[in-house]
Amino acid sequence: MFARKVSMHLKPNSVAEFTQRLDKEIIPLLRKQKGFQDEITFVGPSGTQAFGISLWDRAENAEAYNRGTYPEVTYEVSNSTFHKIAAAVTV
Repeated sequence: MFARKVSMHLKPNSVAEFTQRLDKEIIPLLRKQKGFQDEITFVGPSGTQAFGISLWDRAENAEAYNRGTYPEVTYEVSNSTFHKIAAAVTV
C-alpha cells in the first residue's frame, strides 16, 4: 500500500464547506481512480489547517493520479484579501 499526503490552508470558518466539497466532489473523483483504496482527512483545532492522506494499492497508480487527475482538483488563488490583512498588521 502507498500513501500520498496533501496539506491545505483553509479560510477561517470554512470547515463545513471543505467537508462538503470533499464528500461531494473529491471523494467521488478519487473512487474512480485505478488503485484508490481510501482517503483520510484531518482538520487542525484552529480549523485553518487540513491535510489528507490518500491510500493506493501501488505506487504507479498513485503517481498516475498525481500526474493526471490531481491537477484537475488543484486550484490556484485568483483573489485574496490576505495581503491586505498582512499589510494592515505590519503598519
